[in-house]
Amino acid sequence: MTRETMTFAKAMNAGLRAAMDADPRVMLMGEDIGKLGGVFRVTEHLQRDFGEKRVLDTPLAESGLVGTAIGLAMGGFRPVVEIQFDGFVFPAFDQITTQLAKLTNRHDGSLPMPVVIRIPYGGHIGAVEHHQESPEAYFAHTAGLRVVSPSTPNDAYWMIQDAIRSNDPVIFMEPKSRYWQKGEVEIEASPGPLHASRVVRKGSDVTLVGHGAMVAVLLQAAAIAEGEGTSCEVIDLRSLSPIDYGPIVDSVRSTGRMVWAQEAPGHTSVGGEIAATVAERAFYSLEAPIMRVSGYDVPFPPAKLEGIYLPDADRVLEAVDRTLAY
Repeated sequence: MTRETMTFAKAMNAGLRAAMDADPRVMLMGEDIGKLGGVFRVTEHLQRDFGEKRVLDTPLAESGLVGTAIGLAMGGFRPVVEIQFDGFVFPAFDQITTQLAKLTNRHDGSLPMPVVIRIPYGGHIGAVEHHQESPEAYFAHTAGLRVVSPSTPNDAYWMIQDAIRSNDPVIFMEPKSRYWQKGEVEIEASPGPLHASRVVRKGSDVTLVGHGAMVAVLLQAAAIAEGEGTSCEVIDLRSLSPIDYGPIVDSVRSTGRMVWAQEAPGHTSVGGEIAATVAERAFYSLEAPIMRVSGYDVPFPPAKLEGIYLPDADRVLEAVDRTLAY
């Protein structure tokens, strides 16, 4: 089995390259993704190798960018749109939620929309306003969209290819704080279906669930908890819509306790939906209320305060202690 160690960003680049090699209909579009290679260099050298007709530098007009991608998908292409930063997606929100998400259903399934919207999201990079948002709940709430978020280089490499092959629109949330983290990528073996959640650490006392950058925080918390005599099972959600509840419910039935963690604000969030569904499906196995750890219900603060706003291992461990106290 061929394995390579690379950063998350390089794994994304390799996955995009593999998809473009495999299908000439795949094209990339975005602001500064060509000669510059993107703000985070995820598309570095792709314009050089595939040409300006397949890797397009676009104007700073997100609504027009997504609208153009919809037209290209109607014409048989498989466009991949990069939204430079999470907070910049909102000018394109109308195109995504009222057009892209609805067109296939509007045409009774006869018009596929194979469009991928790549959104670098989340905090931990000390950026300014509109550069550290977590808008995943907006899109997970919208019927007709698939929403996924890898947490490792291996998932980044495979999930972007799976997303591009999908005939449905996919919102591809990339935790930007993970771009520089290295990991092994198995070039020949896919880690599993695009929408499958996965147990990444076995445990017996508490189930910890999260996605994107939060998975690393949960693993850190689980390692600390183990030293204190508590065994935590960690589940990487991977897909936010649809959600694969099987591994989560199985784990909660075994541990009897669950803590969900996310960077986004807690009010009406993905975490609230998961907590409600797990309570419905595993109520008689729960030995304590489901605990949620999240960003606070305020706009993302200035960079110097992000350490207070973003959940860390200490806040996760506090929730673990609270659930064990029942």
